[in-house]
Amino acid sequence: MVNKPAQRPQNEQLHSPKAVTPTRKSFQRLADADRRRALLEATLDCIGEAGASGASARRIAERAGVTAGLIRHHFGSMDEMVRQAYAHLMTQLTSEAAEAARAGGDSPEAALARFVAANVMQPNLSPRKVSLWATFIGRVDGEAGYSVIHRDSYREFLEVLTRLIHPVLVKHGRPSSPEACRSLAIALNGLIDGLWLEGSLDHGLYDPHRLPGIALSAAEGLLRLPDTALLRHLTDLPPQD
Repeated sequence: MVNKPAQRPQNEQLHSPKAVTPTRKSFQRLADADRRRALLEATLDCIGEAGASGASARRIAERAGVTAGLIRHHFGSMDEMVRQAYAHLMTQLTSEAAEAARAGGDSPEAALARFVAANVMQPNLSPRKVSLWATFIGRVDGEAGYSVIHRDSYREFLEVLTRLIHPVLVKHGRPSSPEACRSLAIALNGLIDGLWLEGSLDHGLYDPHRLPGIALSAAEGLLRLPDTALLRHLTDLPPQD
């Protein structure tokens, strides 16, 4: 007697490898996203090396390993790609710090401390990134597209800071209205920007490794928190090179 092969259960059939195989369209979308990102990164690299005037379409395409025709396909024009490279840079700066905050555990102080410190540590603390930022910031007043990107990225950064500040103020019994949190986020952003800018220039006046501690101590003062409320989380930060 020949035994018939056991029939595969219905739920197993639904979860077979064939059912979850990505379609050709999904592969295409992934490839498009990768090429677009490669062009943005290549744009930043070329601007960092040769300045905005030296970042030609041909040079950027060669750096990205794609044809120059893909610039028009993904961005419509060279000018729009450069604007999107600025947006990409600003998104990187905020997202890397926000990712550090999410790794801070359940404590609101730890999350805020990691966010503040990440902005004045590598990879955000970088001569290349400050140089790129300076190249783009000069266009903010005169070109509407850059002004919109600057405003949107600044607003996003303030929103992240405001969300991180609020639970810390509540925990320590400090005024925590939306207006109070927003004002403190603006002040703390100014502190972060100044330390990031000067620290990235590496002028030799102080060791950049001191910046996280300086930033956290100053943030405690701005928020009127007890001593070491943020500084005690300095030991939780990843080591710096």
